[in-house]
Amino acid sequence: MTAKRLQNITESATIRISNLANELKNQGKDIISFSLGEPDFNTPEHIVDAAKASLDRGETHYTPSPGIPELRRAIVEKLKIDNNINTIAGNIIVTPGAKQAIFEVMLSVLEEGDETIIFDPAWVSYDPCVKLAGARTVWAPTTCDNGFTPIGTGEYITKKTKLIVINSPCNPTGGVYDKSTIKEIADLAVDNNIMVLSDEIYEKIIYDKEHISIGSMDGMQDLTITVNGFSKAYAMTGWRLGYVSAPKEVYQQMVKLHSHSVSQATSFVQYAGIAALQGDQACVQNMVREFRERRDLLIKGLEKLGIKCTRPDGAFYAFADVSEYGSGEAVAEVLLNKAFVATTPGAAFGKAGNNFIRISYATSKDRIKEALRRIEAVLD
Repeated sequence: MTAKRLQNITESATIRISNLANELKNQGKDIISFSLGEPDFNTPEHIVDAAKASLDRGETHYTPSPGIPELRRAIVEKLKIDNNINTIAGNIIVTPGAKQAIFEVMLSVLEEGDETIIFDPAWVSYDPCVKLAGARTVWAPTTCDNGFTPIGTGEYITKKTKLIVINSPCNPTGGVYDKSTIKEIADLAVDNNIMVLSDEIYEKIIYDKEHISIGSMDGMQDLTITVNGFSKAYAMTGWRLGYVSAPKEVYQQMVKLHSHSVSQATSFVQYAGIAALQGDQACVQNMVREFRERRDLLIKGLEKLGIKCTRPDGAFYAFADVSEYGSGEAVAEVLLNKAFVATTPGAAFGKAGNNFIRISYATSKDRIKEALRRIEAVLD
């Protein structure tokens, strides 16, 4: 009685691990969660105040489906200043979270028989979205030897290739693509007339490198769909606010899907988004500074335990090679059930992650220290 299109779609692994951890918490266990991809900070006060003010003004009714004009204009300005992307408000759709934007992109661009190149390992929801659009994922493996940077992407391009997905900074590896990598992908896209979906949700959480938007590269303006949001940079995961900047042809298809599905992002949340973009950015800088300290603490601790891990240049994830102790799934199970430390098996992000676990360091330094102590105890 159910639709076949969903039979090959599995539950999000990150959410599944979170649910298992919560079950143990409910049993009274002290669980240290390294599994969920959300900042542990509160949303900055000036953003909360903007939402409250919007509510007080009675802005609780329908908005234009693509978003309120003020926020769309603010996004255009942000993309110009931060990303060197020139677009117009008429190409912007404000969505209830960046995930919704990605889903709408996939359904608007892909169709039966198309291929999408995704770099392995990758965020858990890209491939299901491709499948729901009736297309097929072509996995392009990366390795920890070069920081999980894409190499030889051209080998995976066929006549059926319709889309390339990039995510820098990357979930789950924390890798950041340098300019030469971005240019190589851009050149391939231009030469083969392939669209690129650039998921830039972690762009503000970057430590040792520069973020480069592929939409700023020569020839990419009409081939790039840039997705971003407020969840990570402004600790607004529960607010559900994202956006997409798309070429006009793609925008026109996306807005149909958007209007017939979610209608719009929440009205007063959109006003909070304006405050986030136009307000003081010290809140972001302070959060990133804290994440850097946590990263350094975690990586140093893992190295002492003999666990290999490429130092992440962005996001708030470490992708640790645990092959010395078993598969990623086996180690994650041991850590959860014996150390009460919740991590995500690397296999959830693709075959290239089979020997890895993803560790989210979106928790306090004291909890990181305690988690390292527990990990050492069970893996010793």
